[in-house]
Amino acid sequence: MPSILGRYATPFITGLFIVSLISGIALFFHIGPSGFHGMHEWLSMVLIVPFALHLWKNWRSFLNYFRRLPMGIALGASMLVALPFLMPMGTGEAGGPPPFAFTRAILANPAQDVAPMLGMTSDELCARLGAAGIVVADPARPVSEAIAASGKPEMQAIAALVRPAG
Repeated sequence: MPSILGRYATPFITGLFIVSLISGIALFFHIGPSGFHGMHEWLSMVLIVPFALHLWKNWRSFLNYFRRLPMGIALGASMLVALPFLMPMGTGEAGGPPPFAFTRAILANPAQDVAPMLGMTSDELCARLGAAGIVVADPARPVSEAIAASGKPEMQAIAALVRPAG
């Protein structure tokens, strides 16, 4: 491995881990700027590169860990605490953060009822969704049905509805 990569792998792991740590804590407690979400996701992906370089540089030492019980215990415990997050909960419907559940509950209502909540008429709501490729054939039907029928992502519909007019 070129020495410059070896010299910078651990410092970059440390720096990116600190960024991930701070942004992760902020996300957990729902504090800080909205940019923390993207920062946390993208820079955690970038963290993979120096981590891989660090493993490459220290491969022999790393393999020695697998010859000892603490590595097996740590990996097993890590898998066990991760599993509950993958288990289905509740009714089998999509879960996620409370704001997503709230949004889904709103979109389950007819367009004519959702429009006033967003400060627009039913026709304006239908026009915005139509511009995003989501046809609302009947404003008395749930917005979520129109989104599903369009095959467009829910986030695309939400963006069309909350984007400033103009």
